[in-house]
Order: sequence, then C-alpha cells, then structure tokens
Amino acid sequence: MLLSTDIWAGALVRRVEQAGSFAFIARKGHPRFGAVLVKVLNLRTRDAYVLREAQTGEDTVWMRPVETVNEPDIDAWIQRQLRYDPDLWVVEIEDVEGRHFLTERVDPSL
Repeated sequence: MLLSTDIWAGALVRRVEQAGSFAFIARKGHPRFGAVLVKVLNLRTRDAYVLREAQTGEDTVWMRPVETVNEPDIDAWIQRQLRYDPDLWVVEIEDVEGRHFLTERVDPSL
C-alpha cells in the first residue's frame, strides 16, 4: 500500500458509507504498516468472504485466502491470523449485494 494503513482503512470505510452500506474497523493493527483483511457479509444471502492483499510476481492483487462462505468459519480463520500477525487490521463490510468496494485490483475469479 502506498498510504499508511490507518488512512487507507478509513478511506475504505468512507467509500462504503457513501454508497449507502455499512462498514467499520473491527480491529486496528499497526497504524502505518499493518496488513489488512477485508471481511464482507452479504446481507441478502448471509454469505461472507474475506479478502487479503497478495503479491503475484510484481503485481499486488486482493484475493480470497479461504473458500468458505460460512461467517463463523471466517471469523475463526481471522482469529488464527491475528495470532501470527498482531499488526493486522480487519475492516468489516455489510452490504446487501456483498460488494467489497475495493478500488485496487481484485482476483477476477471473485
């Protein structure tokens, strides 16, 4: 990320809110260098997914690190990640269409 994490996460929350959906920062990590997980809950289907930034060669892309759509399973996976990376941020988005609102490149298989 080119921006510090706290600014980037705040901007994502504002983008979601401007679109009429709900987002919040569920966990704050290191304000400048923390990695971010974006958890999305589709309010219509109650399915959830999580996105994480990943390096693919020289490119950066957001991708799903786990395939489940079961929210408790995703929450458990996030908790395991927090044990390995205490600087991790978690942004949660609740949207009736399950949109992630990221402007960065996202894995096209999503």
